[in-house]
Amino acid sequence: MTVTPDPDGPPPLEVTPAPDGPPPLEVVEYTDPLCPWAWGSEPSFRRLRAALAGRVRWRRAYAILFDDEDDPPPDPAAETAWYASHLADIGAHTQAPRAHRLSRVAASSWPSSLVARAAEAQGPESAERVLRRLRESVFVLGEPADTEALALRCVRGVPGLDPGRLARDAASADVRESVRADRAEARRPVPEVFSVRERSPHPGAAKETPGGEVRYALPTLLFRAPGAYRVVPGWRPYEAYAAAVDALSPGLRQEAAPLAPDRALERYRSLTEPERLVLSEGVWPPPRAVRVDTAQGAVWLHPDDAQHHPAARQ
Repeated sequence: MTVTPDPDGPPPLEVTPAPDGPPPLEVVEYTDPLCPWAWGSEPSFRRLRAALAGRVRWRRAYAILFDDEDDPPPDPAAETAWYASHLADIGAHTQAPRAHRLSRVAASSWPSSLVARAAEAQGPESAERVLRRLRESVFVLGEPADTEALALRCVRGVPGLDPGRLARDAASADVRESVRADRAEARRPVPEVFSVRERSPHPGAAKETPGGEVRYALPTLLFRAPGAYRVVPGWRPYEAYAAAVDALSPGLRQEAAPLAPDRALERYRSLTEPERLVLSEGVWPPPRAVRVDTAQGAVWLHPDDAQHHPAARQ
């Protein structure tokens, strides 16, 4: 896919290039805490964030996969059985963990998206850990965080997180308006995603919503530099994302060396098997790592996080 001029795409990126460095770059990640393809993309996304650390603005836009306006299924049990099979099919491609049993299909993405956005006010580390727990509510626990109470409960005990502030912020008008803006932005996709011909089990062509709108497939990464952008939709290998960065900002990406197992677990706090294979190097698991088995592989937790992680208490 070629670099695309920006006039009919997203609004221009109004930033000033550094005088002695590559041009600035923004990465917009269209995602949803409860999206299985986004969960399966985390090995590549974590690797890419490490390669771009401190040199780009990485922004998440919560696209609302399960909307409040969607009609409830006529047969919830049949819908859950179908969706569990769908998750197994996706997992066969991504190798990401999936829960032994799915309690139900998520009723709404709004609660988890509001909590994820609210966590950003408490710093990037807290935001990453909160989003991770929200993803794990579905794909490790099988209990989607689709209500306010469940979303707040599943992130309880995240180190350094102020739960009272999180609850207040998640219920605020400002946070709801911010996520509403994300939802609207995700429904204004760039032209390139309307006809995607890449070979992938999830190539990422734009999706029509039950309400008749069109949105980005999830996940989609939009890379934006002054005057140009590049979009990489769907589930892709790491090299596709790296190529987009290199096309827009040559020399910006600096591959991070794999971390020793104990340092990787200290840095990420929760690692799947696909993630630890690309982010770590050495004898696995590190001492004191807590293993949580799923229907497809293990999730490894830092011992401090495992003390309060719902998966470690099952």
